[in-house]
Amino acid sequence: MSKFYYNEEQESYDAIVVGTGISGGWAAKELCEQGLKTLVLERGRMVNHIEDYPTANMDLWDFPNNGELTREQKARQEKQARTGYTARAPHNFWFVDDIDHPYNETKRFDWMRGYHVGGRSIMWGRHSYRWSDIDFEANKKDRIAVDWPVRYKDIAPWYDKVESFIGVSGEQLGLPQLPDGVFEPMMELNCVEQHIREKVAENFDGRVITAGRVAHINSDKEYEGRIRCQFRNRCIRGCPFGAYFSSNSSTLPAAERTGNMTLRPDSIVHEVIYDPDTKKATGVKVIDRVTKEAYEFKAKVIFLCASSMASTAILMQSRSDRFPDGLGNDSDQLGRNIMDHHLNIGAQGKYDGFEDKFYKGRKPNGIYVPRFRNLGGASNRNDFIRGYGYQGGASRSNWDETVAELSHGAALKEAILKPGGWTFGMSGFGEMLPYEDNRMTLDYEKTDQWGLPTITFDAEFKENELKMREDIKEQAVEMLTKSGLKDVQPFDRPGAPGLGIHEMGTARMGRDPKTSVLNAYNQVHAVKNVYVTDGAFMTSASCVNPSLTYMAFTARAANHAAEELKKGNL
Repeated sequence: MSKFYYNEEQESYDAIVVGTGISGGWAAKELCEQGLKTLVLERGRMVNHIEDYPTANMDLWDFPNNGELTREQKARQEKQARTGYTARAPHNFWFVDDIDHPYNETKRFDWMRGYHVGGRSIMWGRHSYRWSDIDFEANKKDRIAVDWPVRYKDIAPWYDKVESFIGVSGEQLGLPQLPDGVFEPMMELNCVEQHIREKVAENFDGRVITAGRVAHINSDKEYEGRIRCQFRNRCIRGCPFGAYFSSNSSTLPAAERTGNMTLRPDSIVHEVIYDPDTKKATGVKVIDRVTKEAYEFKAKVIFLCASSMASTAILMQSRSDRFPDGLGNDSDQLGRNIMDHHLNIGAQGKYDGFEDKFYKGRKPNGIYVPRFRNLGGASNRNDFIRGYGYQGGASRSNWDETVAELSHGAALKEAILKPGGWTFGMSGFGEMLPYEDNRMTLDYEKTDQWGLPTITFDAEFKENELKMREDIKEQAVEMLTKSGLKDVQPFDRPGAPGLGIHEMGTARMGRDPKTSVLNAYNQVHAVKNVYVTDGAFMTSASCVNPSLTYMAFTARAANHAAEELKKGNL
């Protein structure tokens, strides 16, 4: 991708897209392909595909201290390190400096961010699952929060479009709770994963083990500028092959090929400009990250794709006589209903057998167990609602576990030349309900280096999530035990919201402007030329990774905006 920068002679565009991650890249692609001259604004630095992945081909021994950061480095990423894997030398540079980018916590919130072109599309987990009508109808059925204004049939064609473009490897299962899609060939399970798959099918009705559905090309099908996965499992560093989907390798180059995109990095959008006479937005206000100069850019339509909390913060800062509490906040729902997935709970164990089997390469994927709880009949529980899935996998442990036992000598030399025993683990991903008092607010007394208010989080897991976690743990232990594993041990590390890096809510869509911020096409109810298509729009959370749903809704909204512009409605 070329280095496209702002042309100072141009101030007005057909469309402005704020953010370049999963959603922003799709908005840019669709709007540009519809013929709209589009300005794409990213608050972070420029990242060019391939040339700006500095550690993509480095081995662990190429890093000082075996990839561990210094104390000084860790002190600057204390919150980013809470996941346990972000603050490592091969990829910590993708995650923000917490000192330079502060936020506040009334209750602990783990806000993992990447400020650069491509955003978290570079270092995401790549699991890509469709929602079903079970998810879209859940709020109405359970009388929780508000009803989704869409159903699966509205989004299904857009799931098709997105999957066909990004490449999702997976297996057709025919499950109503996890609709099938347009798939690349499934990544094969290794022998222990396949064994446990068969044992779970024998011992449990309605439970399935499959490979994770991940956004990796796994065939020789031609994709523009991308080739099949090389099984290096260095995805988080940036993939020079473009094997997994990212904005940098896929959607932004597609937008660039149209000749309609202007990409401006280092551009911190902090306000949407509202015109009370036309009742429309006219543009955005920007602070240059480096020079701190102020700019204004105008457009007919604006897409906020800066990530759930950042887009909502922009709306909150967009105050006027008409919207004293933030653009589109007539419902007082802006900033409320924070959701994530709760995780880090499950079980692990050892498997005796298959000593003569190993695997080739470093598969960047494991197993997935689709939701089986609260789907009707015997699957229902009376102590919690909604459900969960599992991710996990099997591998052969490496030589370091032999050191404590063998210490030194000929036996150790022989042992380190052989693979260790098989281990298998699975961790649950559970749905979090939308609670109105789980929220973010802005602190205008504590500002950042650009003079902008910082975000304060006040959110927590509640009784339904905690009850669900007990079942996640118990069922993991039971499945592994009945599959013949030894030394099965449960684990439970609850952490806090944000740790799943699936933060969503805060500007939910709904049917009624009195109880929601956005309509069925992701438009702000009262300002129809402003669209919000990142995780902020989510009305509930399901239990599956949300990125595929963000992409589908974004493509749908961008095409809606283009049609409405052509009709003169925006």
